[in-house]
Amino acid sequence: MTQEKNKLIGASAIPVMLLLLMWAIRFVEYGFGIDLGFLGVHPLHANGLPGIILAPLIHAGFKHLGANTVPFLVLGVALFYFYRELALKVLIFIWVVSGILVWFGGRDAWHIGASGIIYGMASFLFFSGLIRKNNGLAALALVVVFLYGSLIWGAIPGFFPKQHISWESHLGGLFSGIVMAFYYRKEGPQRKKYSWELEEEYEEEDDPDAYWKKPDIT
Repeated sequence: MTQEKNKLIGASAIPVMLLLLMWAIRFVEYGFGIDLGFLGVHPLHANGLPGIILAPLIHAGFKHLGANTVPFLVLGVALFYFYRELALKVLIFIWVVSGILVWFGGRDAWHIGASGIIYGMASFLFFSGLIRKNNGLAALALVVVFLYGSLIWGAIPGFFPKQHISWESHLGGLFSGIVMAFYYRKEGPQRKKYSWELEEEYEEEDDPDAYWKKPDIT
C-alpha cells in the first residue's frame, strides 16, 4: 500500500507543479492587472514563437484555467503513473509539437491555454491502451473516453461557434498524442502473457513439423 501511495505521489509531482505555475501566473495577471496573452502562439509571426513553450501556461481567465485544471491533473497523473519511464518524453513532445503545429497552421490570433496538452494526453492514453491490449490500460482508455470523450468534437474545425476556442490546439494535441502512442507502442507497460499462451509458444518452438522449420520448396 505504501509503495502504491509513493508511486501515486511521484506521479502527481510534475502535473501538480505545472498546475501551480499556471495558477500563479493567473494570480499575477489578476493582481497586477496585466494580460500575458501576448505570450501565446501567434501563427506565422516571429513574436508568437515563444508561445510554443509558454502558451499552455497562460489562460484567458480563472474560468478558462478552472475548466482545464481537473482534466489536466487527472490525465497528467495517469500518464506519469502508468508510463513512468515515458511520461516526461511524451509530455514534452505533445507540448512542443502541438505548439509548432498551431504556429504553422493556426488562425491569425493569439492561442493560449493547456487544452492542447489535455487533448494530447487523452489521445495518448486512449490509443496506447488499445494498442497494448493491456487490461489495466484498456480500462484506463475506457475511463478516458467516458470522462473526456467529448474532447474529440473540440478538434473539429467549426464545431465551436465561438471564435475564441482554439480547435487548432486541440487538433495538434490529439495528433501529437496519437503519434506518441504508436511510437512507444513497444516500450513501457506491456500486456502480461498467461501460462497457456507461454505453453503454446514453447510447443511451437519444440514442434519439428512447424512450417518455419521446413525447407522451402520452389
